[in-house]
Amino acid sequence: MSSRLPGFYTLSLEERLWRIAEQAKLSDEARQALNPQGGLSTSQADHMIENVIGIYGMPLGVATNFMINGFELVIPMAVEEPSVVAGASFMAKLVRQGGGFHAESDEPHMIAQIQLLDVPDMQAASHALIRRKPEILALAHKVDAVIAELGGGARDMEVFNFEKTAVGPMLVVHLIYDTRDAMGANALNTAAESIAPLLEEISGGRAHLKILSNLADRRLARANCRVPCEALAFDDFEGARVRDGIIEAWALAEADPYRAATHNKGIMNGIDAVLIATGNDWRAVEAGAHAYAARSGRYASLSRWWADEDGDLRGELEMPMAVGIVGGATQVHPTAKACLAVLGVKSARELAEIVVSVGLAQNLAALRSLATEGIQRGHMSLHARQVAIAAGAKGDQVTRLAKQMASEGNVRLDRAKQLLQQDRGKVD
Repeated sequence: MSSRLPGFYTLSLEERLWRIAEQAKLSDEARQALNPQGGLSTSQADHMIENVIGIYGMPLGVATNFMINGFELVIPMAVEEPSVVAGASFMAKLVRQGGGFHAESDEPHMIAQIQLLDVPDMQAASHALIRRKPEILALAHKVDAVIAELGGGARDMEVFNFEKTAVGPMLVVHLIYDTRDAMGANALNTAAESIAPLLEEISGGRAHLKILSNLADRRLARANCRVPCEALAFDDFEGARVRDGIIEAWALAEADPYRAATHNKGIMNGIDAVLIATGNDWRAVEAGAHAYAARSGRYASLSRWWADEDGDLRGELEMPMAVGIVGGATQVHPTAKACLAVLGVKSARELAEIVVSVGLAQNLAALRSLATEGIQRGHMSLHARQVAIAAGAKGDQVTRLAKQMASEGNVRLDRAKQLLQQDRGKVD
């Protein structure tokens, strides 16, 4: 299977669906779940959350050209923002010329926190908890028999002493738990609750919060890439100029949190789109990413870009990536299941490595635009379609109006309405 799909965007929606279904060898059920008329039913939705009144749809596209760790991948992305899918696909095409993305991930170790208040002797309690660590871990290990059978379960325990807080001193116990192919929130929270009474007994304190942490800094994913300098050249922009412009743009994000916030948001544009498509908790990954970006005490860029000794552009991205391929919406939402089938992933770590690679590609797309023609040129040409639809355009009118507004550099709703009126006049 190749992720290179020249002319894919020129196909009709139905033709694209059949092409991906055929290439990924999807079952009829999975193909139907990707169909605009298929997917999540109202009855299924009614069992997923409370007070259901309907279903909210989002565009589901696929990013092409990706090669990650030597494997060709077509990547489902659910996102409403124009240029995200196109940007990731084009950057993946450039990165292919440098050998594609290389990614790796840590073991799926997550942290559950148990807050202990009213501890009579903080130091003595800390020592007692550490001494009885084997007993505590054994108890936590029994919580989820399925995860334990798959090789996961309780791995370690740490104790932190916070002498001065808004409510006085407290101990916080970190339970390190291997969640295997699940994101693991339910297992972590259950394990934390199960050991809380024993922690109270040992410490003499009162267990209050028992909850996972979304700062999954023991479950990191990292990706890196190389883009040959000459591959960066286009129009009047020489490769070295584009490379240096990308590095200069990244340097601002590394130095200034005001720029870093927008820089990292661009990374998350790609990451969230894959997470949503696959039924993962994108909010948890967002929280962990931004906390990790501030781990030095100052909020900064999640990525890094530089020129190597050959003058080529190099990039890398490292961040927490708590994702799963079992449990939650990944197994309940039919479209999420179909998207995982398109990816063909066999483990949560594989998915994490794909997701972080897409984040790096999205970051490169934004930096390249900012450093050369400006972010608005490509973005606004795609945004013009949405404006045309908002003005009331239908069918072929959408393309005609969008093309006209983009050529004028005037992508506005009032202009779209004027053009629509003119277009209807020609038809009449």
